[in-house]
Amino acid sequence: MTTRPTSPISSGDHLNAGTNGFVPPDADAQQRSVSPQTKVVLKKKVTLLRGISIIIGTIIGAGIFISPKGILKHTGTVGTALVMWIACGILSLFGALSYAELGTSIKKSGAHYTYILEAFGPLPAFVRVWVELIIIRPAATAVISLAFGQYILEPIFMPCRIPEIAIKLVTTIGITAVMYINSMSVSWTARLQIFLTFCKLAAILIIIFPGMVQLFKGETQHFNQAFKTKEVSLMGIPLAFYSGMYAYAGWFYMNFVTEEVENPEKNIPLAICISMTVVTVGYVLTNVAYFAVMSPEELLASEAVAVTFAERLMGKFSIAVPIFVALSCFGSMNGSIFAVTRMFYVASREGHLPEILSMIHVRKHTPLPAVIVLYPLTVLMLFMGDIYSLLNFLSFVRWLFIGLAVTGLIYLRYKRPDMPRPFKVPLFVPVFFAFSCLFIVVLSLYSDPMNTGIGFAITLTGIPAYYLFVVWDKKPKCFRRLMKSMTKAVQIIMEVVPPEEHDD
Repeated sequence: MTTRPTSPISSGDHLNAGTNGFVPPDADAQQRSVSPQTKVVLKKKVTLLRGISIIIGTIIGAGIFISPKGILKHTGTVGTALVMWIACGILSLFGALSYAELGTSIKKSGAHYTYILEAFGPLPAFVRVWVELIIIRPAATAVISLAFGQYILEPIFMPCRIPEIAIKLVTTIGITAVMYINSMSVSWTARLQIFLTFCKLAAILIIIFPGMVQLFKGETQHFNQAFKTKEVSLMGIPLAFYSGMYAYAGWFYMNFVTEEVENPEKNIPLAICISMTVVTVGYVLTNVAYFAVMSPEELLASEAVAVTFAERLMGKFSIAVPIFVALSCFGSMNGSIFAVTRMFYVASREGHLPEILSMIHVRKHTPLPAVIVLYPLTVLMLFMGDIYSLLNFLSFVRWLFIGLAVTGLIYLRYKRPDMPRPFKVPLFVPVFFAFSCLFIVVLSLYSDPMNTGIGFAITLTGIPAYYLFVVWDKKPKCFRRLMKSMTKAVQIIMEVVPPEEHDD
């Protein structure tokens, strides 16, 4: 790996907000002696409550409200579907607990990227962040943003069809708002996430309470012979697990911001355990409420299960459900952008991405370039064709690299037995979870070789990119001068500098 060049503008040469020029180093030193809290670093502003809101707010997206039928479709019975929801919650908890150990023993932000780098070296870590930056994160953000645009406009156009251009324009406004908030303030981003998380939980409770009332009134006909089915597909159970694990995905987001967590040894495991318990109980009870009102056939036929449910029980109040779904999508957008940009920030700090992405705004103390870099890519994806198929191409990449990261935990137990581990899980937990991830990846190769093969090919492009951008250190002088000039120009425009050392 190449040695990183000195930044064109160092953190000792702060940009002056008033003159848009430079403060001399001596004057800057005087300012620091008076105001040491102005040190340009990412502050530790993620409290336990904010950590819980990041995890819950990114796990609970639109899926549980719109189409929680993937598991039912592959299991065939109400009872097996509910058991599968519980099993997927437990398996996700195993992964989350494994990440809690990794996050408390490797106290760097970046999650998957950082853990793979620590255990297996730079090449697989670079491939992970490469695919995340160029395709996965822009496409995933565009998809959840489109759901936001769809459901925020639903009450306005109901019962007419919403024009596609209107959805995309509102979606672009939503993406812009999320990017702006994440660029301007860590505190406001976290406060917004807490508010949106409470909105998500309120929406789930609005479904659970009426459903439980129906259940206690004796509406149990859909639970009779809950495990009886005419035929069982052996392929159905693994595919149901795949759907369930996708619904629970997001338990790893707090690990992206480890360096910004207050008291990480305590708060990371605690936030993970509380969040996974709340989400698992909420998901299971929500599905019980659905089945108390709708038959399995009706649930499978519904395009938006929560809307159908609300229309049955709430009458005119059902118009509020699309608003709650939109807020839920907005929370997923906000939480994922807040977390994943830290991966780009850390990868840049390690020399795997352009240096500008590891710089911090001199006053806002946010990783502004790492946030902004996603904006044009996400908007481009938004106006492309079928991004849903693109996500299908690359869905296996998530489980491949998460499984690799958890395998790294097992490897580090033997490679570095003396590493401090404030939180340590029984060995069978990461072993079982890593095996499950491998099983899901192999299954996707078997069940959908075309789409998975395309995703695998896209992933492999990270290997030549690694040797071209990272290993090759004899780039032409004109290219290096151009990059240095561009970095300096962007620094001046964005008012960002390299981070200073923490005083831990």
